[in-house]
Amino acid sequence: MKIVSWNVAGFRACLKKGFEDFFKEIDADIFCLQEVKAVRSQIPFLAKNYIDFLNPAEKKGYSGTLIYTKKEPLQVTFGIGIEEHDHEGRVITLEFEEFYLVNVYVPNVKRDLSRLSYRMRWEDDFRNYLKKLEEKHPVIVCGDLNVAHEEIDIKNAKENIGHAGFTNEEREKMTELLESGFVDTYRYFHPKQQDKYTWWSYMPGVRERNIGWRIDYFLCSKSFLPHVKKTMIYDQILGSDHCPIGLEIEK
Repeated sequence: MKIVSWNVAGFRACLKKGFEDFFKEIDADIFCLQEVKAVRSQIPFLAKNYIDFLNPAEKKGYSGTLIYTKKEPLQVTFGIGIEEHDHEGRVITLEFEEFYLVNVYVPNVKRDLSRLSYRMRWEDDFRNYLKKLEEKHPVIVCGDLNVAHEEIDIKNAKENIGHAGFTNEEREKMTELLESGFVDTYRYFHPKQQDKYTWWSYMPGVRERNIGWRIDYFLCSKSFLPHVKKTMIYDQILGSDHCPIGLEIEK
């Protein structure tokens, strides 16, 4: 089974930049999108042989998550069941017989870090949500986690310490999540790989010079790791300031 995750930075814009070609070529069993920025009536893309689930933000043109899946889930959950967090369309959870799949778009702390305290609450509540799911099935988490965890995950680490997405607080929360029983699958298979990123600034020349950050992840419960075959970063795919990432698992 192949799962793909992509922050499309506006689905309608990405559809005009080759999304459908990649979607058909990669032929994933499940395709998870973040930052869709659209409601149902604004999404013209109907994927043949897939069913889809959309969780839009209440604020128009903002956030939102979407999943296309060939395999029908046993159950679908939108949000994490906490009022403070469930207005921005950031989480969709699919339950299958073997595992939960959680598609997430983690809140950005903003450049001035004005949302950092909220992000800390989100991190604790989201981690607790995942651990509750684990009581029934192993969990796969995919999406834009809005943090480069280690210095190896960012091109210019020293210059970015303390900046949004690379604050000590955000990185520590990522460490806490992993230590609670989750595995960063890409780093597991590629422990020393450098210069593989998933996000680049839109500033001229940045992507061409690969001045990037790895902030998009597939995490899984440690108990599920034996079922993971490989992970992929499709950094040659354009259409967003993020690139798609992939996970192959044994059915």
